[in-house]
Amino acid sequence: MKKESRRLVNCAALAICLVFIVLVYATLFQSNDLKLPGNEGGYRLSDSRSNLWSENINIDAVDSQEFLLRRLVRGDDRVRFESSGFSCHTDVHSEVFVANKPVRIFNKGLTVYVPHDDQPQVKRIVKPYARKEDETAMELVSPVQILHGNSTINPPPACNFTHNVTAVVFSSKGFTGNVFHELNEIIIPLFITTRHFRSRLKFVITDFELRWVRKYNRVLSHLSGYDVINPDDGSVHCFPGAVIGLKYHNNLAINITDIPGGYSMFDFKHFLKESYNLKTSHVSEIRKPVLMLISRRNSRRFLNEEDMVEMMEKLGFRVKRAEPEMMSNLDEFAEAVNTCSVMVGAHGAGLTNEIFLPTGAVMVQVVPLTLEWAATNYFGEPAKAMGLRYLEYTIEPEESSLFDAYGKDHPVISDPESVISKGYYAHRAVYVDGQDLKINLERFKKTLIEAKKILETSTPFNRKMGTTSVCSGPLLQNSLIHAGIVSIKIAMLVFLEAGRFNKGKPIVEVGSQSLTNWINNPLQRPWTWWKALADIDVLSSQCESISFLFTPFPGNETAYWLARDGANRSELFRAWW
Repeated sequence: MKKESRRLVNCAALAICLVFIVLVYATLFQSNDLKLPGNEGGYRLSDSRSNLWSENINIDAVDSQEFLLRRLVRGDDRVRFESSGFSCHTDVHSEVFVANKPVRIFNKGLTVYVPHDDQPQVKRIVKPYARKEDETAMELVSPVQILHGNSTINPPPACNFTHNVTAVVFSSKGFTGNVFHELNEIIIPLFITTRHFRSRLKFVITDFELRWVRKYNRVLSHLSGYDVINPDDGSVHCFPGAVIGLKYHNNLAINITDIPGGYSMFDFKHFLKESYNLKTSHVSEIRKPVLMLISRRNSRRFLNEEDMVEMMEKLGFRVKRAEPEMMSNLDEFAEAVNTCSVMVGAHGAGLTNEIFLPTGAVMVQVVPLTLEWAATNYFGEPAKAMGLRYLEYTIEPEESSLFDAYGKDHPVISDPESVISKGYYAHRAVYVDGQDLKINLERFKKTLIEAKKILETSTPFNRKMGTTSVCSGPLLQNSLIHAGIVSIKIAMLVFLEAGRFNKGKPIVEVGSQSLTNWINNPLQRPWTWWKALADIDVLSSQCESISFLFTPFPGNETAYWLARDGANRSELFRAWW
């Protein structure tokens, strides 16, 4: 009986201890940023990785907010940032304000208070959308006022929600609804501005469009580990720092010299591949060529589309027609595009989906009359930067519906410059909105045959002549650079010992842009890594034809988290030949 009583007492004591531990944990580790949607005007992303983060996480292995924000500013802007904790950069496309100070966001997200005790309060107005030069787009974007300075006279309201990560404020308005503008002016600028934060930030979206947030849920959840905030409920949100506005480089473009981390459009394309869980990396993985034909319903329609499809099939392509309604579900459409070898379409927003094609795929743009510049700059040059092969088919006047509508002697056909000189809207009405296409099949057939030849010779690497090593690193001392260097040395030693370097041109694929640059360009090396990199130089000298290629791959994200958490892995890399 006594033993039974003692057992009951022990069980009760254990239960009390467990309850106590749970209560202590809940008290110590509670976080505003993990609340359910509705509690703070937030929207729970279905792919949200909020569970990976806690506001009380040990961030010793994570770069400080000041360091991350400072990487966004350069030149005189950096001088101002370091002296005052606040800077503003403006160019023809956008304005970006960076604050390494506690900020309060209120008035439905349209007012941001940034303290500064040494100066009277100054009001600045910004529209956080990356198309400042386009008045039509900017009319749709609500202005955000930034109150910077001493607020003794007019103090901001008290905080309703306090967050421990940086806020990034931008608008989901502008030309949303058009996939080109959505990617060009919001998604790519978001990547440029925030990728180096590695999800340690929170999006505050003004002009909140739930449809847009749902459409790009996967992208948002891979750039931020938290739910997005819809500030329309009037709550006051407090953050340790903020970025208001997004950096912009060019049409579907990223300038690797002006982005923290040196990312490129190829890296952005790989980021989308991870976000949408796309399976096909290189076009050579597709056995029978698959051609996606972008089918338009309004202007720039293919009037003989059925004949085009028949001709494509006779050439050996399996044809998928992409109707406008298919593109509304981006999650599914991205997967469909990723299974294709070739994309064909007339100049227009639908071609933006080239970004989901596998590396080495062929993009064929049919260029209507007078749209040569737009075709090359909006889709042609970006396609090349994404690792695609690009072909243009520029129509003859006889292939345009304008030829039949106006006749060969009308200025619309014989002197397009006379129409263009009347201004943007006159040109758009005729050549952009008023033109359809009837393709010369025999002439167009040559372009498709060229595309097919490209596919037949397209391989990620020649398996008979080359060796490829993919290194994700032994993870030591919480240093990703150290992990990368050691793993590359291990891989090179393995291949040297196996005699593989004598059988062709070896390629070492490295998951770090910085490390790749340092290996290939010794003058760019930081002095702290000179000795370690010199060891790679010695090994490289034993194989003169070796090359090092920056190739992002999913293992790098795993490597980052393992390194951050202090995991040790002695021989973690993959290689094949």
